[in-house]
Amino acid sequence: MSTDVQWSSRLTFILAGIGAAIGLGNLWRFPYVCYDNGGGAFLIPYIIALLVAGIPLWLMESAFGYRARAGVPGSFRMLIGRKTAWIGWLVVILTIILMAYYSVIMAWGVNYIGFAATLAWGSDPAGFFYNTFLRLSPDIFTLGGMNWLVVLGALISWTAVYVSIFRGIRSVEKVVWLTVLLPWAFLIVMVVRGVTLPGAFDGLSYYLTPDFAALMRPGVWVAAFGQIFYSLSIGMGIMIAYAKFLPDRHDLVRSGLLICIANGITSFVAGIAVFSTLGYLAHTTGMPVSEVVEGGIELAFVVYPAAISLLPLAPEIFGILFFVMFVTLAVDSIFAAVEGISISLQDYIAAPPVRLSAMVCVGIFLAALLFMTEGGLYWLDLVDSYYNSFAVLIVGILEAVVIGHLYGAGRLRRFMNASASRPVGRWWDVSIGYLVPAVLIVAVAANLVDRIAAPYGGYPPLAQAAGWALVAGAPIAAVAISRRFDGGPGAARDADIAAQARPADPGEPARD
Repeated sequence: MSTDVQWSSRLTFILAGIGAAIGLGNLWRFPYVCYDNGGGAFLIPYIIALLVAGIPLWLMESAFGYRARAGVPGSFRMLIGRKTAWIGWLVVILTIILMAYYSVIMAWGVNYIGFAATLAWGSDPAGFFYNTFLRLSPDIFTLGGMNWLVVLGALISWTAVYVSIFRGIRSVEKVVWLTVLLPWAFLIVMVVRGVTLPGAFDGLSYYLTPDFAALMRPGVWVAAFGQIFYSLSIGMGIMIAYAKFLPDRHDLVRSGLLICIANGITSFVAGIAVFSTLGYLAHTTGMPVSEVVEGGIELAFVVYPAAISLLPLAPEIFGILFFVMFVTLAVDSIFAAVEGISISLQDYIAAPPVRLSAMVCVGIFLAALLFMTEGGLYWLDLVDSYYNSFAVLIVGILEAVVIGHLYGAGRLRRFMNASASRPVGRWWDVSIGYLVPAVLIVAVAANLVDRIAAPYGGYPPLAQAAGWALVAGAPIAAVAISRRFDGGPGAARDADIAAQARPADPGEPARD
């Protein structure tokens, strides 16, 4: 049985999937992970990680939602059992946390579109960002007052997000044509401009010079798998929810390959745009490239504005283009995540999608107010670290183990292959059931050892305790919510969810 509302075409689903995957992490995180882990040589473990983990995990989540025709908790409840629904609620909780602080970065981008029009940061972008714009407090426990300029940027941002999803996937399929294609157009402009600047090839050399000795370090391979996990938005439940609206007999394997490859290409091209510009900044300031390269937030709001100010032709225009690209990338990722949350809640809450989406947007906006205070940057940094180092990786482990073993990787593979022009082989079962959990467990263990050896960011013990509370508290909250919604007899609830699904597995033999 198919759902009443479906994606209007295969292309719109692919664009929506690309939009969900491509985000701010492509613009800054991939280039630095690449450089820090062997430069051009990092592409080898990155491609291997894409093939053996990224694509299999993407297909796993998408096929799981496609089979269940439900949101994330509903999919676990229906296909595996009520006792596993809490994993779906954990995904929802962690996605809300991620969107709360991610949306504040988006709000900064909105503010910087205005600043770029007059190059308001002047000759000291660092001082402007930390002192003039954020009015950063002296420490993490001094929240200070609200930064109303950021609040205004957030209101504008969340309005754009709501407009993108208020009619469900009907709104999404119209908006993705803009939010996917426009950033790519801007990215191409930035690449062309970047590589034609003096010193650009010094930056590209810094970005791509291979260090093959790095391939012998286990941390490089862990970083490659972590980057794939991060950049494809795995563990956020977006594709589980989006796949609910696919028509019958959709070739999910082909769509997945296109989406995952498009995401990888975007990361690589974004690195060219970033490092060619940083090479120009090094050339004009006389600094080595290694000293102008900073972390993610500082790259977008300090280093890049400094480079924009030095452009010899129309720096204001390129500044506006950069931050419009920045915001559209963020909006696309956020509305995909919010739509995933709303679709999950629709299985449990009887409310029109328009109202439910509004409730989700308002709720996350209110949760994000902490990060809009004068001390908000500290909390954003801390929460982001614990989220990406532990929480989302734990979700990946749980999904791979529970779906791969309790539902059955082979069973899910046969379901995908029934509609695939190029069926997936048994290697997929091994990857989902064993390889991916093993790699993610190693990554979590390595992060734990690092965190014990040197507490993150130099924050005081009480702040570190708050980070660990996020990691431990989210599963506890997920179990409590699941007991509320999935506890009890649940026969009627299970029937409602099951009614949306296909009656049975295809039953075809695996085409290996």
